[in-house]
Amino acid sequence: MTPILFVLAAGVGAAARQLVGSLVCSWQALLIVNTAGSGLTGVIIGADLSVDTVTILGIGFCGALSTFSSFALETQKLGWLWGSGYAALTIGCACGAASIGMDLV
Repeated sequence: MTPILFVLAAGVGAAARQLVGSLVCSWQALLIVNTAGSGLTGVIIGADLSVDTVTILGIGFCGALSTFSSFALETQKLGWLWGSGYAALTIGCACGAASIGMDLV
């Protein structure tokens, strides 16, 4: 049952990322979904859930919601100066959100 739920969760995560992307500018949408995905991953890890639940929600949903490949592409498209700032902002927000998420549970 876990593989089916994993695929469904990944589909929902990807759809959520697409929805945010349609509402907000490209780099800002990625910042939002990567920060939210990191925060939710922190909550999932901090909650000490079962391996199946972590696989479904943490890897399936959050992995599809947040995306490293789009982050890398957007960072490159922004150029050296703006891309460096964007990368630092995204990494800082993601780490902070994950830490806060773990502390909440």
